[in-house]
Amino acid sequence: MKAIVLSNWGGTENFAIQEVPTPTITPDEVLVKVKAFGVNPADFKTRTGVTPYAQSYTHPIILGWDMAGEVVETGSNVTTFKPGDAVYGMVNFPKPGNAYAEYVAAPADNLAHKPAQLSFEAAAATPLAVLTAWQALTEHGHLKAGDKLLIQAASGGVGHLAVQLAKAIGAYVIGTASGKNEAFVRSLGVDEFIDYTTTDVEKAVSHVDLVFDTAGVDTVFTSAKVLKPNGHLISIAYGAMDKVLAIRPDIKAERTQVHTSGSDLEAINQLIVDDKLKITVSQVLPADQIADAHQQLESRRTTGKIVLTF
Repeated sequence: MKAIVLSNWGGTENFAIQEVPTPTITPDEVLVKVKAFGVNPADFKTRTGVTPYAQSYTHPIILGWDMAGEVVETGSNVTTFKPGDAVYGMVNFPKPGNAYAEYVAAPADNLAHKPAQLSFEAAAATPLAVLTAWQALTEHGHLKAGDKLLIQAASGGVGHLAVQLAKAIGAYVIGTASGKNEAFVRSLGVDEFIDYTTTDVEKAVSHVDLVFDTAGVDTVFTSAKVLKPNGHLISIAYGAMDKVLAIRPDIKAERTQVHTSGSDLEAINQLIVDDKLKITVSQVLPADQIADAHQQLESRRTTGKIVLTF
């Protein structure tokens, strides 16, 4: 099979499409013929070797966790899927997922059935981002109807899904993004939009129950300042939480990391079926443009998700 192989840590010049053996499956896995695979900020951070879990990897490696495709073989213990099923999932995160490939061996409990409403491309764009948002808002933030929520970087891959999930729960949602993305963010259903390039978020927002900060370490301090006493800050950026709590010892502040869960995806499927969650795919690129996809992600100016196909 063809796969995008990373020969060393560093830049995109270390990627190459190569012929590699098709993986074999264990009794608890399924073999998926990949129709599309997604890229995420975690991908380029791992490519450079900066993520903590990257240090356990051995080159050459196949990056990628998000994929969608068709089951071609099932392990002897698998009862939830059969050959021909359309599936999607985030595979083995944070261990190597090997998703930049034509075939992927995936644990069955990492996968969910693909809703008919989703194309393979949209499904491949979904898992890591939607699971990050879902788990942050529900498992960690315990978001409930009527809560006041600020989402930093509401137009991004995680942010645009978090807005929709929060609205489905019944929260009052404030979203930040640059002015060029205002129409997109408003289309997601935010109750208030803030252009962070022209407006001081600290002055525009106050007494928030929960902040979900998807933007990065520079925004967590602003995020902390707009929370009400006993409010909750959840960030997906590394570091800084001790400094945040030094400024606001009266709040709860934590960094979360997504975990693989096919059962969470199955629960989210109902929102997709009910038309309460739409996935925005900004581009579908051929696999040989993986370098361009990573470079776009590193610019931090993408709207929605980038997906690739062989």
